[in-house]
Amino acid sequence: MEPVNRYLDAAILRPEFSRDEVIAAIEESLKWNTKTVCVRPCDVALARSRCEGSETGVSCVLAFPHGSAPSPVKAAEALNLVDQGAHEIDMVANFGRIRSGDWAYVSDDISAVVAVCKPAGVLLKVIFEVCYLSPKEIARTTEICVSCGADFVKTSTGFGSGGATEEAVRIMVDTSAGRIQVKPSGGIRDRATALKYIEMGATRLGTNYTASEVLVTGGTASGKDGY
Repeated sequence: MEPVNRYLDAAILRPEFSRDEVIAAIEESLKWNTKTVCVRPCDVALARSRCEGSETGVSCVLAFPHGSAPSPVKAAEALNLVDQGAHEIDMVANFGRIRSGDWAYVSDDISAVVAVCKPAGVLLKVIFEVCYLSPKEIARTTEICVSCGADFVKTSTGFGSGGATEEAVRIMVDTSAGRIQVKPSGGIRDRATALKYIEMGATRLGTNYTASEVLVTGGTASGKDGY
């Protein structure tokens, strides 16, 4: 097992953050050598410049946090993020269509972004927003992500009514059976929870950038937002 910090995608996604606040958050993440900083689309170039020469990559959210943009818009946004230099993309699936059982739409939606990311060598994580989904819907969407060629399934945006749960992560891990990586996100505010998900099979964790220190050293981070 790698050190905990190397599992962390440090989320810097507050919509009201100024440029200086984003820079400070990136510097905090670099201090703890997180796997990536996960930033807003407008901050990709800034994050690339601040992370240059470090072991911390740049991931970026797409169609965030609602996932309801039409598939061509998602594909166009993915192309823009690739052009800006994002190493990884965390797209929000259309969880309303998941709840509708419109599986062809869900598959086509994810495939549209995979088609942009794969040729560019950019990792794609698909966010389900599990707080709104049934166990069967989580399992079915995991299978679709495997079929579409996504790299990760991810539980939550941190902006919904709830974050990662042990049940949702277990469904993702069991359904994927090693065919796709699993990223719990939202509500991971102490080291014990982080280690629990890693032991369950998670290979990445989505956490607020402010939680990096306590996840590495111990303690509990504040729960002021979804992350």
